[in-house]
Amino acid sequence: MKIAVTGCNGRVGRPTVKAALARGYEVVGIDNTTPPRDAFPKGDLFTFHQGDLLKFDVALALLKGCDAVIHLAGIPNPADFKVESHNTNVVLSWNVLRACAELGINRVAQASSVNIITLVFAAASAIEYFPLDEDHPCTPDEPYGLSKLIAETQAATLVRRFPQMRIASLRLSWAVPRSVSAARDPEEEWTARDLWGYVHHYSAADAFIRATAPHRPWTSGHEAFFIVAPEIAHQGDSRALKEKWYPNTPIKEGKTIDGLTGFFDCTKAQEYLGWVHRDEWPELE
Repeated sequence: MKIAVTGCNGRVGRPTVKAALARGYEVVGIDNTTPPRDAFPKGDLFTFHQGDLLKFDVALALLKGCDAVIHLAGIPNPADFKVESHNTNVVLSWNVLRACAELGINRVAQASSVNIITLVFAAASAIEYFPLDEDHPCTPDEPYGLSKLIAETQAATLVRRFPQMRIASLRLSWAVPRSVSAARDPEEEWTARDLWGYVHHYSAADAFIRATAPHRPWTSGHEAFFIVAPEIAHQGDSRALKEKWYPNTPIKEGKTIDGLTGFFDCTKAQEYLGWVHRDEWPELE
């Protein structure tokens, strides 16, 4: 299988390329910057193309001949909180998704974010219950979260016109190596607003690869998935953290928040994709 990875030079892009190559896939890496020397394994299975996917014709040319696309290119924060993040991410997503439809590439996974909910970048929290799942309302109040909501809406729009397509929007938490994520300060407000979440970058890569597998793991055209570790990123107690920072937020019936239990429910990703978070990837690290 030949798979394109946009934003291949990024925090999740590089692990995704490496993981895909390890599974025997042919990989086309695409980025608007040149990768550092030795960033990717040598060999005939990897090809790099530098290009600006903000130009639709470039997206068409670079994605042609691929069987699947993992779209990671974009700005991973609100940037100027005005136009940069929103405009860049929205156009990139549309160009890549629409190019896939034009080229008959029916298996696509794109990077969304937990910030599609009002979390760390938001002016005010609007969390209705814990743990967060895909049924929770998405009401961002800043340009980055909005860009991800629009990207998911674009995907849902395209599959109505191209029903053969299967598009996954993976809502990633903070993607880092475990050794970094474990250092999060449980008493810091910024960390609390991020719900002490993280995802190992190889586990994130695994989710993208599973979402673009040759079989069709779901019957509807577009699906969103939270991709977050099942435990909080430090050694505190999640119930105590909830009572301190979110005392009035209810816990969903049948769920628990205690011990190291995280604030996100990734049951859907496990059921649809067979994805289970791992903190150790000795075969890749």
